[in-house]
Amino acid sequence: MSETPDSAVRTYIGNHRAAFLDDLAEWLRIPSVSAQPDHAEDVRRSADWLAAALKKTGFPTIEVWETPGAPAVFAEWPSDDPEAPTVLVYGHHDVQPAAREDGWDTDPFEPVLKGNRLHARGAADDKGQVFFHTLGVRAHLAATGRTAPAVHLKLLVEGEEESGSPHFRALIEAHKDRIAADAVIVSDTGMWSEDTPTVCTGMRGLAECEIELHGPDQDIHSGSFGGAVPNPATEVARLVAALHDEHARVAIPGFYEGITELTDRERALFAELPFDEGRWLSTAHSHGTHGEAGHTTLERIWARPTAEVNGIGGGYQGVGSKTIIPSSALVKLSFRLVAGQDPEHIEDAVRAWAADRIPTGIRHTVTFAAATRPCLTPLDHPALQSVVRAMGRAFEQKIRFTREGGSGPAADLQDVLGAPVLFLGISVPSDGWHAPNEKVEIDLLLKGVETTAHLWGDLAENWRDEPR
Repeated sequence: MSETPDSAVRTYIGNHRAAFLDDLAEWLRIPSVSAQPDHAEDVRRSADWLAAALKKTGFPTIEVWETPGAPAVFAEWPSDDPEAPTVLVYGHHDVQPAAREDGWDTDPFEPVLKGNRLHARGAADDKGQVFFHTLGVRAHLAATGRTAPAVHLKLLVEGEEESGSPHFRALIEAHKDRIAADAVIVSDTGMWSEDTPTVCTGMRGLAECEIELHGPDQDIHSGSFGGAVPNPATEVARLVAALHDEHARVAIPGFYEGITELTDRERALFAELPFDEGRWLSTAHSHGTHGEAGHTTLERIWARPTAEVNGIGGGYQGVGSKTIIPSSALVKLSFRLVAGQDPEHIEDAVRAWAADRIPTGIRHTVTFAAATRPCLTPLDHPALQSVVRAMGRAFEQKIRFTREGGSGPAADLQDVLGAPVLFLGISVPSDGWHAPNEKVEIDLLLKGVETTAHLWGDLAENWRDEPR
């Protein structure tokens, strides 16, 4: 009895499982910690290792791209079909710092297999999820008899994501023509749980600022001058108190301008997820929920914009009292943004809001850091539907939908390339990203391999006649 395409993929993966895991373990032994200068050569060694692995996989074009920081790896494998869509896969090869004394049961850079789990720094975030693409494309070729992928396949694996991707935007702008694509696949993400496979459809953006208020030229006596001059610490408190209204909506005029509202269908899909609010609160180490009225917890963290006070200070902070009017005070704010919001507009709105509320006699400065734009792919986008179908074939169950409350460099790819961003990850919350004893579930890792083996053919078949 001949094999079906799905069984052929699984047979190929099963036959190459051991070698795949051995190779991944070799890569995980390289401590590519981008945040620590002592590991700069290890990050470079990681890039070189990946370049060699991609050559072994069959990619005809592999390049290590330099940045002022850590190197990135680019690879390209054109399809035999000149009309095929072009897909860029994004991930990163650097990892978070890790040491045995942080609470690891074993050496974080000596991979350990415990049952069906592989423990090591980077096993899930993000080397494991980058590496499953190598076996996936080989399974795709073996099962279809092709000598090249069904799509024009490109990979871009950066080396500074765990350090905030400080040079990533400049890198992709410099290489815009080389990385041009119809769609971007981000494999630096996860699923809801082992039992509930999901596809993420969007990520919030981020704008951050610090507002400094200056009153007297020096701290002055609160008895001699209090009640007769403005107090910067008092004004910072008033500014913070004015940040939200009584319904926990951000009260900055124009803040919600242009946002893409949740559809009834999206709200219904969020509600399908097996969300346990008590368990979520435990994970959050919090004792109660709070947020914008009229929205569920998942809607608040995935699809609504926010304003948060990250820090506030001013005046005397030592033991006992010091009866002064401080000369200065400050507040640090961050704004998570959703699709339709423009970071430049938010910056202008915050500056105008602060200027309107700060009284005469107080000088102020508002300093913004570089912003990250939000990204969102519509549920009916044909490329997203290909990801959902491919995952459904691999997991053999219904695929549900999530979004990501955090922010990342994926939005830069969407912004520079003008291409939709699709999230394909198999990591689960228990994998412990950035924590001691990080691991990846091997069965899920191989489901990622299987998904990509199906994805390239699905995209080529079902996106050919769609506008791109």
